[in-house]
Formats: sequence, structure tokens, C-alpha cells
Amino acid sequence: MKLFFISDIHGSVYYLNKALDRLKEEKADYIVILGDHLYHGARNPLPQEYNPKKVTEVLNNYANKIIAVRGNCDSEVDEMVLNFPIMSTYSTILYNNKRLFLTHGHIYNENNMPKLSNGDIFIYGHTHIPKAEEINNIYVINLGSITLPKENSPHTYGVLEREFFKIKDLEGITYKEINIGK
Repeated sequence: MKLFFISDIHGSVYYLNKALDRLKEEKADYIVILGDHLYHGARNPLPQEYNPKKVTEVLNNYANKIIAVRGNCDSEVDEMVLNFPIMSTYSTILYNNKRLFLTHGHIYNENNMPKLSNGDIFIYGHTHIPKAEEINNIYVINLGSITLPKENSPHTYGVLEREFFKIKDLEGITYKEINIGK
């Protein structure tokens, strides 16, 4: 199984479509969205081609393939227009005998980690800064943002296939990579 991860769309249909072009190239089985689907938030600039209504339409075409969690810019009214649930603070997936703990990062983060077992994988967004490290026997992965990257990082998404988690730019070039199969 191949999983495709995006975070922090912030209502940009332009960057969502670029990411979905990569999804087709990657031939992933499911899309995992780690929050901040439709709105840019008061601290962020308006992103390129900001159009939450169009983002809703595009995402709804993939509703049967999306696993999503709530970001700090998401609300209950967003879930009313999206055809998949987004209001959970976190979700978990079992993948190759490991637990993937999926969250946005505004509640659970490196300063407030959930209880995880050695070898589990903590995956989040929120900071818009890509990261892939092993910390205290836990794999810590931040996808960055497809729309509003920070600290001179590129627009990024993630792919998990077999024992490798890759963070790639929107051209498909690997930016960071970690072996989670150890």
C-alpha cells in the first residue's frame, strides 16, 4: 500500500491541483490530509488562487480515498461541505506493524507528544517546515505545506511506501527521506 500525504492546503486550488498531479504520478492508494483544508487563517497571507469552494469540489472528488484530521483553521462548517470527516484531532493507521499517529500539530506536537511505542511514527503538519527524524525511538515527520512553506523550504508533500517515508517537492524531487523499517 502506498500513502500520499498533504497538509496545510489553506484554500489554494492552485497548489492542491499541483499536489494532485503528483498523486497521479505517485499512484498512491490513499490520501492523508493533516488539516487546514479550506481557509488561510488570520496569520497567513492569501495563497495563490485562494478559492475554498473550488478546493471543496476538488477534494470531494477524492472523498472515498481521503483520511483526514482537523487543523487549527478547520471548523464544523467545513465538514458540512466536505464529503469526508475532518473534525478528529488525530487518527491512527496500522502500517507494516507500526502505528502511524496522524495529527495537525496544533494540539499534539513535539512538545506535547501522545503516548507512542518504540518504532511508531508521529506525522503532523502545522509548522509548514518539513522534518524527518528519529527521536527517542519514535519517527517524527512533518510534511511541511503544499501551499505556504516556511523557512525557505519548498512546497512539499509526503509519500509512504514500504519502509521509506519521503518528503518531496511539487516537482516530485525528494527533499527529505527516512527509513522507518528499522
